[in-house]
Amino acid sequence: MQKELWKGNEAIAEAAVRAGCRAYFGYPITPQNEIPEYMSVRMPEAGGVFVQAESEIAAINMVYGAAAAGVRAMTSSSSPGISLKQEGISYLIGAELPAVIVNMMRGGPGLGTIQAGQADYFQATRSPGHGDGRMIVLAPSGIQEAADLVAEAFDLADIYRNPVMILADGMIGQMMEPIVWHERKPAELPPKDWAALGREGDGRTHFVTSLRLQSAENEVFNQQLMGKYQQIARDEVRWEAIDCQDAQIIIVAYGTTARICQSAARKLKQEGIRVGVFRPIGLWPYPYEALRKLAEQDTVRSVLTVEMSLGQMVEDVRLAVCGVKPTPFYGRTGGMIPETEQVADQVHQILREVKA
Repeated sequence: MQKELWKGNEAIAEAAVRAGCRAYFGYPITPQNEIPEYMSVRMPEAGGVFVQAESEIAAINMVYGAAAAGVRAMTSSSSPGISLKQEGISYLIGAELPAVIVNMMRGGPGLGTIQAGQADYFQATRSPGHGDGRMIVLAPSGIQEAADLVAEAFDLADIYRNPVMILADGMIGQMMEPIVWHERKPAELPPKDWAALGREGDGRTHFVTSLRLQSAENEVFNQQLMGKYQQIARDEVRWEAIDCQDAQIIIVAYGTTARICQSAARKLKQEGIRVGVFRPIGLWPYPYEALRKLAEQDTVRSVLTVEMSLGQMVEDVRLAVCGVKPTPFYGRTGGMIPETEQVADQVHQILREVKA
């Protein structure tokens, strides 16, 4: 199959079009601006709708409206823009509406910097909006995987009637790589017989809402959602383990950071140090069991987490490892990116402390 050179943001947008997205609503913010720019051309070509909304808040509510009508809808933004969309994301969860949301993370807090970051992990995986809601969170480490996961995200959103987030750092949006457009077998999707399409032949009107004024009714609904989340946590766990069998040190990282850690692991291998890289592809649900089993190996001395943040995913790593092995952390923040040599130095320091 022929490879094509694509920029990350544009590949994500094209993947959405090929996945059947026919409604895109967004607002410009670096480093994801190429997504709405690309969609402004491709949506009309594909027979879809593109709207540059007056704000991020308006954009997510437009997604709600299109999704309620059964249309595959998407929005994208970057860190502070996603913060503004949080209420709408909670409404999507509460109304059980499928949608895809792309967050091309930048350095924060506040407006921060337009450079890459990974400090939106808590926001995405812990509480996307208010309430007890959850959304599936997928974290690509390259442009090929980003394009593949976008198509998967739309299917998952429809299967579970739930928003799905593509959580990537700004480097993935801005860099260019050769990719292949894979032919995907159409997924078996449930009918959208809940969609608000006007009155049917029997006079019944579909009504989509997240409002449930009776507390007892709302509790039952939240318990039903929990059942759905338990199914997702059982069936939709995604990860990659690279050279983790019999490793001395396992490094846990996602996104671009995982690629940097793979480079560090190759460098350390030349020195005779066995280092594995565990890469969560799904950040929610998180691959707790898979990581725990690897950490329990007798050869493993420590499980190091590396992030472009002050320490967020490391909490899930520690939950997974559950005290079986030490779980040190190394992070860069504010738009700074960890370097291969810095990660290798962390491994050397850990091994020195183990021997001491």
